[in-house]
Amino acid sequence: MFRYLRFSSPLVLLSLLACCTPAPPHRIMELQGTTMGTFYSIQVVDLSPAIEPQELRDRIDAELDLVTDLTSTYRDDSEVSGFNRSRTTGWFAVSPALAGLVKEAIRVSEVSEGAFDVTVGPLVNLWGFGPGGRTDTLPTDAELAQAKASVGYRKLSVRSDPPALRKSEPTLYLDLSAIAKGYGVDRLAELLDATGVTNYLIEIGGELRGRGYNGRGLPWRIAVERPDPGGRVVHRILALRDGAMATSGDYRNFFEREGKRYSHTVDPKTGHPVTHRLASVTVLAPRTARADALATAFLVLGPQAGFTLAESLRTPALFIVRTPEGYSELQTSAFDE
Repeated sequence: MFRYLRFSSPLVLLSLLACCTPAPPHRIMELQGTTMGTFYSIQVVDLSPAIEPQELRDRIDAELDLVTDLTSTYRDDSEVSGFNRSRTTGWFAVSPALAGLVKEAIRVSEVSEGAFDVTVGPLVNLWGFGPGGRTDTLPTDAELAQAKASVGYRKLSVRSDPPALRKSEPTLYLDLSAIAKGYGVDRLAELLDATGVTNYLIEIGGELRGRGYNGRGLPWRIAVERPDPGGRVVHRILALRDGAMATSGDYRNFFEREGKRYSHTVDPKTGHPVTHRLASVTVLAPRTARADALATAFLVLGPQAGFTLAESLRTPALFIVRTPEGYSELQTSAFDE
């Protein structure tokens, strides 16, 4: 997960003290709230007097409500829940927004050969990471086999005109949680761009997109966490300007049974939570939805196959890998650049 550094942070203060000439003050407006089971934060620098702050907040909340209406498996009345309940294998009419999001998800599924798969929901739910919550027992081989029979992005089709989804397996179930937060960030960025805001940082649950500069006239400073479940420690600080960042990791959402840890990241091919040494992946991209999905794909694939795919896609990515001595880093060549 990313944590953005506010100006009260000692790390930011240290970086500011290192500047030889103090920058002129800027007006900073921050909006915060909850959405999609997590928190959002938006920082806007030098908001134009022509823009009414309360009206902007109302429009932001409306955008976030729309994303929830589209993607939430925790709500029975969302679009995706309606598709999941349907047992028809014919075309199922959806909004252009949901069709576009599913189309982007399928693109990432194709380039990752199924490592990212929005049909993985039955397996995620079976391991206790879905709307039903934790269970006291681990899934049996028979339960896993039954759930895997309903999984596979190739069983899902999408069209744009008229917008619709189609499943070849009646029990196909979509779980968009690995791309929805990034999509929400992108929706808010488009709203701010259209409103005329030129300097902002948007975060939803650790997925970010920034434009322009922070209140010091510098690129936004983003802290990548060390993948340590015992606390929140900064591993590295990156600069973000006119782009998106997303991180996937196995160190926050997990449970333990009989001394073994089970991560919320489930490999669609094996049906089991990942067990390799890759602890987190940070991805940079023009849009947050794509960064969000690719980070999940790389994490599922692991430190070798994930890194190889990231290099082949020329994707800027930072891999943090567990070793007996601590943590090591792998950086793609695009990230170095």
